[in-house]
Amino acid sequence: MEIERKYLVEKLPENYKDFPSRELEQGYLCTDPVVRIRRADDTFTLTYKGRGLMVREEYNLPLTKEAYHHLRAKADGIIIHKIRYNIPYKEKYTIELDEFLDELTPLILAEVEFDTKEEAEAFVPPDWFGEDVTFSHKYHNSALSKTPV
Repeated sequence: MEIERKYLVEKLPENYKDFPSRELEQGYLCTDPVVRIRRADDTFTLTYKGRGLMVREEYNLPLTKEAYHHLRAKADGIIIHKIRYNIPYKEKYTIELDEFLDELTPLILAEVEFDTKEEAEAFVPPDWFGEDVTFSHKYHNSALSKTPV
């Protein structure tokens, strides 16, 4: 189960590039249900995500590099390319700050994952977060692959 909140970011924290980062590339084979392939540096994954906005099922399976490239050619829409920074927050959380590249520049989103729905609902974001877009389907990466904002 994935439980997360998502926010637009208009003002980046000064030191965000000091945190660990990965280059991500992801494509969508289907958007209802979501079937995604992802390359994170040299790791390749196939993901299934169920319906929902803040809370939804998620299953990840490893892929080989060859399988990833075979499926990448079959992806619908654009291939999303972004840099993800992992920023610790309040000892318990990690902010996943996504700086989108290529067709989605200058979009920047921040996601935070939680153990429970109640914890997600009680979350108070840092002051550099912008609008809460958790419940806006248009900011799901699967939707961005079809209709960039």
